[in-house]
Amino acid sequence: MNPAITITAPSPAHVALLLGLSFFLGLAFEEYFAHTDERRPGGIRTFPMLAIAGGVLYLFDPEHYIPFTAGLLILGAWLLVYYLAHVNEHKTQEDEPNVGLVVPVLNVIAYVLGAVSLAHEPWVAVTMTVAPVLLLTGREQLHALARRVEIKEIVTAGEFLILTGIVLPLLPNHPVTDLTAITPRQVWLALVVVASFSYASYLAQRYWVAAASGLWMAALGGMYSSTATTVVLARQAKADPALKRQAQAGITLATAIMYLRILAVVMIFNMALARVLALPLCGLAAAGFIICALQYFRGGPADGSARASMQIAQAGNPLELGAAAIFAVLFVAVSIVSAVAKSQFGLSGIYGLAAIVGVTDIDPFVLNLAQGGISDVPTSALAAAILIAASSNNVLKALYAAFFAGGRATVPSAIALVVLALGGLGAAYATAGLVH
Repeated sequence: MNPAITITAPSPAHVALLLGLSFFLGLAFEEYFAHTDERRPGGIRTFPMLAIAGGVLYLFDPEHYIPFTAGLLILGAWLLVYYLAHVNEHKTQEDEPNVGLVVPVLNVIAYVLGAVSLAHEPWVAVTMTVAPVLLLTGREQLHALARRVEIKEIVTAGEFLILTGIVLPLLPNHPVTDLTAITPRQVWLALVVVASFSYASYLAQRYWVAAASGLWMAALGGMYSSTATTVVLARQAKADPALKRQAQAGITLATAIMYLRILAVVMIFNMALARVLALPLCGLAAAGFIICALQYFRGGPADGSARASMQIAQAGNPLELGAAAIFAVLFVAVSIVSAVAKSQFGLSGIYGLAAIVGVTDIDPFVLNLAQGGISDVPTSALAAAILIAASSNNVLKALYAAFFAGGRATVPSAIALVVLALGGLGAAYATAGLVH
């Protein structure tokens, strides 16, 4: 005698989830194909039926999935017959070179959704439903994006993913030299984090129409490089007096965003250090936002023509390997110099180095401190060094603002940057008490 077939009854919540998600998928399917009279398998009735069939067949054998697999093979055979017939119908039609696999794939998803809704956590089934719906309904937008993205950027992003997903795990996670405690994996991980922030800003500047000009562009420039943004806006203020007020506000805004960017990067690697830096960096950022608002709205809002014409030239792709190599070299060099300065001059050497690196790229220095590149240094002293570096960088940007704008056009911005630099130095003194 064959053993009796027992089916574990699913919970009402799982059944309701199965029916609701399959109904939603079918609704999106019919709405998308409503513009055509051609009959396609699937829809607001078919998908719930497929999901119920998949769920019931799964319950018959939830360990080996034999009935469920048999049902999937039958469904696949039927969809194959449909697809071949569909292809033959369109062989002679020149206006439809690609019949696509969307319809068969969605039918299979509806069938598998039944088992997934009963066997896994609800978020799995919801994700499995929402993602195809978004991809289906966003067809035009996705194709438009694909046409806008250059092949060079796709290749560059692919190379970066290879180096991140393959090379990073293979790098040694121990120091390879006595000159610094930083490991090769830490160097590359720092590069990944900084490049990710910069790349998000780069993509927004390049492909987000709303961020193509005005203060949005200045804010994104602060995520990418507040120094480069200051130089570009100072030149524009000199070239076009109508943009002076917007350029002044944009320079201050980019620096305010810089403080938040530093805090976000530090939080990823050293939460204890981030807690110490949170209050001074957020305070400096808030002061920058207030000064920016005063500069921007002084005398009334800017006219539309000026707002549309203020633009920041797009920098190179931050994921390019050349930029990555330069960052890695700078990171290692800063780590070695920091260790030497600490051993020779103590904390005073670290503070002095912080003031010096402020006239260059402060990211390698900040990341080196956040990842423990200097041993036996109190967290408060590390926080003070980062604040000094940011203040030194503000003084450099103030000089750039005055020089590239010819002095008068961006004097308020230069003064604002100096004020923020003094505020940063005061915060550094309060954090660590720079008397040693």
